[in-house]
Amino acid sequence: MWRSLLDEAVDDVRFLPPADPEEMTAAERVLGHPLPEDLVSLLSETNGIGDEYDVDSIVWPLHRIVEENLHLRGDDLLRTLYMPFDPLLFFADAGNGDLFAFVLRDGRRDIFVWDHETDSRSMLASSLERFLLGWCTGKLNV
Repeated sequence: MWRSLLDEAVDDVRFLPPADPEEMTAAERVLGHPLPEDLVSLLSETNGIGDEYDVDSIVWPLHRIVEENLHLRGDDLLRTLYMPFDPLLFFADAGNGDLFAFVLRDGRRDIFVWDHETDSRSMLASSLERFLLGWCTGKLNV
């Protein structure tokens, strides 16, 4: 579904091989919560999405999702500067320091953008599908 969705809408999109289901289970254990269903579905098809310039410029691979979230949640300096990151699961960046995330609450599917300069968290899209289509076609921006 995800590959065909983006292949039809965008030129020069690059897909990595699917994530290993065991690695996704391990990621959930390390992070301490389940991955959102849409993200599991996407990672089952492609473990990251990039463009012609960067292999993970659109959606990070699973290992980077885990690394970035553990860093943001565990860094003592970041805790003094920003509101807690625990309710968020970051999965991509805008290339300018801002990050895209799911909210880990009540099965929400919304995608939020975290502004690294103001620490604001704003809803950007109502689903991963709308986010990917909007971001990849330039209809969404930050």
